[in-house]
Amino acid sequence: MDLLSKLLSERDWLLADGATGTNLFNMGLSSGEPPEFWNTEKPENILKLYKAAVDAGSDLFLTNSFGGNAARLKLHQAQGRVHELNKVAAELGREVADKAGRPVVVAGSVGPTGEIFEPMGTMTHELAVEIFTEQMEGLKAGGADVAWIETMSAFEEYAAAAEAASAVSLPWAGTMSFDTAGRTMMGITSADLAKRVEAMVTPPLAFGANCGVGASDLMRTVLGFAATGTTRPLIAKGNAGIPKYHEGHIHYDGTPELMGEYAVLARDAGVKIIGGCCGTMPEHLASMRHALETRPKGSLPTAEEIQAKLGAFSSASDGTDGNGPEKRERRRRG
Repeated sequence: MDLLSKLLSERDWLLADGATGTNLFNMGLSSGEPPEFWNTEKPENILKLYKAAVDAGSDLFLTNSFGGNAARLKLHQAQGRVHELNKVAAELGREVADKAGRPVVVAGSVGPTGEIFEPMGTMTHELAVEIFTEQMEGLKAGGADVAWIETMSAFEEYAAAAEAASAVSLPWAGTMSFDTAGRTMMGITSADLAKRVEAMVTPPLAFGANCGVGASDLMRTVLGFAATGTTRPLIAKGNAGIPKYHEGHIHYDGTPELMGEYAVLARDAGVKIIGGCCGTMPEHLASMRHALETRPKGSLPTAEEIQAKLGAFSSASDGTDGNGPEKRERRRRG
């Protein structure tokens, strides 16, 4: 049994990590600079990133490989470095996890290509599978426990990445990013995803949502998953509040206390893997861990409870009622 499956079978919940980009920007990463280059140029910073999550209590952390596919790296003339950069990302993760003194999952982060699929765009299923397979081969060679497909907007891309994980014999988990009105950029709702993963040839170990707007919107998406009656483990990786522009920098307004509330609400909604996305720092993770360990399990939260504790939803619709825009602007993970 792979480590993630083992921990899911033994534990009521697992704490995932926080933001990759936000933490690396705080270490000096420049806007437009590929974070993946730091795997070889500044490995000490990537080790620090991983270790900070583990020290804060994370049972699972994502590798610094979100944009490590050929389509994204081609923008920086680095498409020939896919295997190298992903392998090193996982090797650094393996180093930290193996020294943790407890089981910690190294999850190989696999983000979108940035391309639009046919017929609206030019990306084909076959090419996407090829691109993701190359990336996952590097992650597996470096020692990743699981492929972590994330921040997807189109189910076609989600499915292509899943096929690649099967091709390299990596177990996988996957999240999509649901924007305002409860839909992904390509119109997928929480109910759509819950239904579609069950029809996959190799379904995920766990599925869910990451990024999007704030923690309250993400929790409403979680309620949408739960409403389908799915028994598959759920993932929630919400942003630490809402981004605000302050003195030349983007700052997320979610406090550690708010993220602690979010973590408890997610657990009470049946989520098994709980983490943060954009803006989530080690202090947020530590607060989440403390809240999960010290506060008793509660009943399924209502939409009203979520808004009272995390703030108002950004739209009246959660997408599952057929209302709201079907296509939103593409975004990257924190």
